Amino acid sequence: MRFLAFAACACLLALPAGAEQAALVRAEQAALVVVLDPGHGGKFPHDGAHGRSGLVEKDVSLAVAQKTKELLEAAGATVVLTRESDDDVSLADRARVANDAGADLFLSIHCNSMESREDRKVTRGVETYFLSPDPTDAEAKLLAELENGGPDSVPLPKAASPVEGILNDLALGQARNDSAALARLVQNHVIRGTWATSRGVRQAPFLVLSGTRMPSVLVEIGFISHPQEGRLLGKEKYQLKVATALASAVRDFADKVLSRRLVAQARTQEPAAPLEAKPAPPAVVEAPAAPAAAVETPPVQAAGIVASPGGTR
Repeated sequence: MRFLAFAACACLLALPAGAEQAALVRAEQAALVVVLDPGHGGKFPHDGAHGRSGLVEKDVSLAVAQKTKELLEAAGATVVLTRESDDDVSLADRARVANDAGADLFLSIHCNSMESREDRKVTRGVETYFLSPDPTDAEAKLLAELENGGPDSVPLPKAASPVEGILNDLALGQARNDSAALARLVQNHVIRGTWATSRGVRQAPFLVLSGTRMPSVLVEIGFISHPQEGRLLGKEKYQLKVATALASAVRDFADKVLSRRLVAQARTQEPAAPLEAKPAPPAVVEAPAAPAAAVETPPVQAAGIVASPGGTR
């Protein structure tokens, strides 16, 4: 039985037998599809943030993504990486990979960094972002600009017309709401799994999230610039802790959000019970006419009984 089917079973018990069986069959036929996006890649300046001893963000994000992929695939999910080696993949192509894969969720993995020497000494922790044109604060706005390629990067795409904008909002509204739920789960699981400092769930206009059509978040798994946290991010044991937490967050999301949506769809698509055929009313017959007064005529046979035309409604 595939990944999402496990998560859906408990919810399906509340459905009528027919809808329960149909929803479970759909769950079994399609595994959960997850797209993991290891941030950055390629040569400077696209290799991401730099830490001590030659540690680079592109290497840490890829290592964590590969470990997360192994854990999710072992649980039955289908997992796609936007890059599997040291490649410079554009933000648009990363989103395109997720859309073409028909992903149920998109998770972009990054490491954070501070510029000044004093900030690098003290700033540490994990933060998870979901898409919004309105950043949480100036720091979130600056981070989005850096991840997007600078303040002069391509802005978030706008609708060609008000009508198109309304249609886009309707189509993506649920995915955006689910992104906030996914961000909270990712943040909580990573903090519990690593005991890192929590910097909270935040929102910002990340381009890599703006092109996806499914629940999508970007997680900064720690500050590669911090002396202690950066050293941890470079260790395989800690990377596995982060990967385990991310895989647990995905499973939790599948259980709490995706499987419940599957049940809701099963309820709305359940066919209406057929109407019972009503038995036809008994035929109405005409009583025989009273015999006419006796006259001296040749004898005739009595008229037969005729059913009323309205008796077969």
